Amino acid sequence: MPPKKQAQKKGPAQAGGPKKPPETKEDFEEELKLLADQAKEESWASWAAQQVIIYGKAAALIALMAVFANVSLLNLSPVYGQIAAARLHPRVVWTALFAGWGGNLALRRVLPVKTLMLLPLVAAYIPMAQYFLLQASETFGAKLGPAITEALTLFPLVALSTACIADILDGADLSGLPKSIAGSAPGLGAYALYKFVEIDSMKQMVTQIGKSVPQTRVGLELVLASTYSIMARSKLLIWAVPAVLHAAFYNTHLMTPMATSSLNSTLHISGWSLMDRWESTTGYISVLNNHKEGYRVMRCDHSLLGGEWTKFERKIVAEPIYSVFTQLEAVRLVQVPDKAPDNKAKALNIGLGIGTTPSALIAHGIDTTIVEIDPVVYDFAKKYFGLPSNHTAVIQDAISWSQSNKDDLHEYYDYIIHDVFTGGAEPIPLFTEEFLAGLKHMLKPNGVIAINYAGDFTLPPLGIVMNTIKGVFPSCRIFREGEPPSEESIEETGRDFDNVIVFCTKTGDKVTFRKPVERDYLGSLARQAYLMPKHEVDESAFLASAEDLGVLRVNETEKLEKWHDQSALGHWAVMRMVIPSHIWQIW
Repeated sequence: MPPKKQAQKKGPAQAGGPKKPPETKEDFEEELKLLADQAKEESWASWAAQQVIIYGKAAALIALMAVFANVSLLNLSPVYGQIAAARLHPRVVWTALFAGWGGNLALRRVLPVKTLMLLPLVAAYIPMAQYFLLQASETFGAKLGPAITEALTLFPLVALSTACIADILDGADLSGLPKSIAGSAPGLGAYALYKFVEIDSMKQMVTQIGKSVPQTRVGLELVLASTYSIMARSKLLIWAVPAVLHAAFYNTHLMTPMATSSLNSTLHISGWSLMDRWESTTGYISVLNNHKEGYRVMRCDHSLLGGEWTKFERKIVAEPIYSVFTQLEAVRLVQVPDKAPDNKAKALNIGLGIGTTPSALIAHGIDTTIVEIDPVVYDFAKKYFGLPSNHTAVIQDAISWSQSNKDDLHEYYDYIIHDVFTGGAEPIPLFTEEFLAGLKHMLKPNGVIAINYAGDFTLPPLGIVMNTIKGVFPSCRIFREGEPPSEESIEETGRDFDNVIVFCTKTGDKVTFRKPVERDYLGSLARQAYLMPKHEVDESAFLASAEDLGVLRVNETEKLEKWHDQSALGHWAVMRMVIPSHIWQIW
């Protein structure tokens, strides 16, 4: 008989019955080794999953906090201006970060609920709180108002978020790091991630803001509050209902038709109305009518881009309410050899505003190119201020456009208008020696450039810019928009803020103007009164210290940046005298 076939031994996973105990010492040691390896694998996987969850939660909270900080800053700019809003913003954030990181244990002991559970409630009430606090901007002032507002809104959110992050990172396993850095690694790493998200998200928001209602200032705050509520779901969310109702029905900062209608109802009481509004690249853009005095203005954050009288009949062009824009049109009156007639001339207008100057150039028959960075400003100028359609429009950053086109447009333009200003300070790169030299490259040998710079005669930046302009163009004359104030007025207010218009040529000949004739006025009373600049400025009017500071170059922009805060605060005060405070506040 053939031998019986033996059954194959089953492993632990295959055995149907009880496992056979080890029979020898070697079997026992092998079994122990298998169990140890299995336990090691299971513990490592569990550890890795736990660490991923810890760092993932912390990173999510850091990202939300950084984005919310940026949105909060943007939400203040329509009432305080971009520079005034940002002036103390980092200090508020840093203080909140230190308070939250150092006080997480105390908060855990004091609070009746987990710190994380409070984040959705705080985030939900921020839009509502900012709505009411911004209406007190005249009381707070531009110097401390933004910091007070964020101390009562953003500070609690950042402090609580940081405390939550510290609690979460307490569970991080840092045993692989040297003891000398293990203690500080979570804090340093969290702050590095915060700064990265803060910088990158601001870049993204500037380019994407206004694409839809959720991508507006208050819209983003509501989206972020919703994200917090998803991360920390609890019964406490019922307390956020009043904040949600306020946002839906009463917060006029939300870019919805219902909010706009509500805002108009409030404005009508004061004799104003809102024609249109939206948020865009350069800020909050709106068009407002003053029915009592009969004019219309375009607003960008806490600054005005221009305005025109509506109570006067429009003939060829509208009647501007600000004389600086008509004075820029005097670029046509500068006398140069072999001057091209208007129907043969070409003009470049950098910075559109409501389009007062380019509209006049077009009306004179000049082939005009307009370079404007903000598409909403351009659309509103066409829709509400009668900007003619027969021109070349370039919706692009002027620096990148000039760099890519200066060779093709070498000595191409008879006239260049340089008029860029928004939010309380000039865009510094557009006043550097390099950018102005690029414009000179585009100007014909007998061409003329007119540059408008809004600045304070009591501060060095105005002198630095004038040094730079005169360093590029050999012959210039400088005017201010209005009469200079008295010494007593300057001493009382501490500022002498005005638009400064500079007319320059590429030749060394003295800049002279021909006498205007009737057709130069385009049937406009404002142009009859203000077309010819009257208030010439002697170089001695600029601070002597500006001469020591030299000219403005691309790698030396800090020369102007360090004066931005003071200049912006002065501009804020001027704007509050031009338009009533409550109109600025109820945007």
